[in-house]
Amino acid sequence: MAAPAIGKKIKNFTRPATGNQNISLNDFAGKNVVLYFYPKDSTPGCTTEGQNFRDHIEDFDKTNTIILGVSRDSLKRHENFKAKQSFPFELLSDEDESLCKQFDVIKLKKLYGKEYMGIERSTFLIDDSGKLVQEWRGVKVKGHVEEVLEAARNLN
Repeated sequence: MAAPAIGKKIKNFTRPATGNQNISLNDFAGKNVVLYFYPKDSTPGCTTEGQNFRDHIEDFDKTNTIILGVSRDSLKRHENFKAKQSFPFELLSDEDESLCKQFDVIKLKKLYGKEYMGIERSTFLIDDSGKLVQEWRGVKVKGHVEEVLEAARNLN
């Protein structure tokens, strides 16, 4: 499946999320949405990235922007991760990879010489009309959240 193109409306999706709820993109009509995909709960890079979004949540709130994290982890793992890190945003569980496929973030990765298919750390900024305005792929955690925040500020 081809990834959404910049300037195109994102097809609605619904995924199970923390807080015992199902979240749809349409739930956030009139708000900007940061959808960030990360490989695995409670790993160093993913924890740091989530903490960075957490630590800037008030700045994102000022830009009318919602943060949503997505990985293939179960809801149970997500609930533990969110609670442990005090994330003020929801985590979406994508165990069947349907959302990952919609955004084309499953890539061939290598770890200790082994190849496997996994989530490439990626972030998508969707404006208040549901259009994709910016994407970051192959994200390096350091400085990333600040870059996303700057892009969100430029939407207003």
